Amino acid sequence: MSATADHAEERTNPAARLGFEPGQVVQEIGYDDDVEQELREGIEATIGQDLVDEDYDDVADVVLLWFRDEDGDLTDALVDAIGLIEDGGTVWLMTPKTGRDGYVEPSDINEAAQTAGLSQTRSINAGKDWTGSRLVTPKAAKAKR
Repeated sequence: MSATADHAEERTNPAARLGFEPGQVVQEIGYDDDVEQELREGIEATIGQDLVDEDYDDVADVVLLWFRDEDGDLTDALVDAIGLIEDGGTVWLMTPKTGRDGYVEPSDINEAAQTAGLSQTRSINAGKDWTGSRLVTPKAAKAKR
């Protein structure tokens, strides 16, 4: 693919901006009818397979965690997510944007991530109603430098 085609794909497929790769196992947690379907479909197209659900019983490369303020304790959810990924794996935390039902304060995300032993490496616009935060284990964050 040409560099121009790569950039075009990044604009049209939001999953391409998130660093998903073919063959990755992506476990989705917190799915509901309010999630960003276009992003989900883009991830599946990029990895070449369906997302696995909360009942998947092996380790994943990436956890896609949809989390709303009313979903309980974010730190607990992140600790659970860490247990589902390979060493050096990534958690993409998707939270509703400011002003949307279920909005989570950025300071709450940062505090929960730190308490769970994760580092936030970047945030993205994940669609009309969702923001994504890329969270990695400190070992994975150092390896990316």
